[in-house]
Amino acid sequence: MIDTIRRRWANAALWVGMFAGAGALLIAPDAARAALAQVGAPAPVFTLPSIDGRKVSLADYAGKYVVLEWWNSQCYAINRHYDGGAMQAAQKRARSSEVVWLTVDSTQPGHSSFVDARQTADMLRKWKATPSALLQDPDGRVGRLYGATVTPHTFVIDPKGRLIYAGAIDDQRAMRDVKKARNLAFAALDEARAGTPVSTPLTQGYG
Repeated sequence: MIDTIRRRWANAALWVGMFAGAGALLIAPDAARAALAQVGAPAPVFTLPSIDGRKVSLADYAGKYVVLEWWNSQCYAINRHYDGGAMQAAQKRARSSEVVWLTVDSTQPGHSSFVDARQTADMLRKWKATPSALLQDPDGRVGRLYGATVTPHTFVIDPKGRLIYAGAIDDQRAMRDVKKARNLAFAALDEARAGTPVSTPLTQGYG
C-alpha cells in the first residue's frame, strides 16, 4: 500500500499542484526532479515568510511535534473544513497540547486563487482560525520537497525531526460531516506520544 501511494506521488510530482475547486494550480514543471519527503526519514528543513512578516523555520521547533497543513483560499475541501469548524478545532487542540500547527500556502502569484498576506489574514480572522503561523511558499519549493499535491495535504513531524505521517487530514474523503471525521494527523500524534508505532503512517491525500 505504501509503495503504491509513493509511486502515485512520484507520478503526480510531474505536475504537483494545489487543487482549488475550479481547477489545478500548478506549482512548477520541475517537480519531478525534487526529492520528496519520506515517512520515517528526517523531514526536509525549510524557512518561509509568514503572513505577519516573520521568517519561520522548521528548525525553530526542534523538540516539538509539528503539523503541516497545505492550504489554498479557494479549495472546496479547505473551505468545507474551515466553514464547518473542523480545522479550527484541530488547530485549537494542537495549541492546547503544545503541538505546532503550520499552515502552508504554495499558491503561485498570478493564479486566480492567489491571495496576498492581508487578504489571507482577513480570511483567518473571519474563520477564527489559530494556526501557529500561515506560511507563504509562492514558488512551491517547500510543496515540492514534501510532495504536497492537494489541499489540505497534511504532514506530522516528531520531536526528533522525523516525518511520521503524510496524507489526508481525516477519514472523510466525501466530507459528509467533517465534524465527525477521525483526524488522521491526531491519530498519528496520539500513537507517537504513547510510544507506539504509527499504525497508518501514509494515506492518500484528498482535496
